Amino acid sequence: MKEKIIIVSNKAGLHARPAATLVQTLSKYQSDIKILKDDFEVDAKSIIGVMALAAACGSELKFVADGPDECDALDAIESLFNSKFGE
Repeated sequence: MKEKIIIVSNKAGLHARPAATLVQTLSKYQSDIKILKDDFEVDAKSIIGVMALAAACGSELKFVADGPDECDALDAIESLFNSKFGE
């Protein structure tokens, strides 16, 4: 099990398009991936769950991945956030 903390840096936060991109990207990985924000935990492969986080700019998200490709999944997450989802 691996963890990575990411700070949301998109001006509009993790709104619909970035959330969909995140879910679509993570669906390619076998690992179970959770997102924790405050005391809330969601499945990172669920668009409803990701949208429910209401992660605004500056929000701290902890990603927890567990599975055979956990490191690759966390690297993909970090790349998406670093690129600000192409916005």
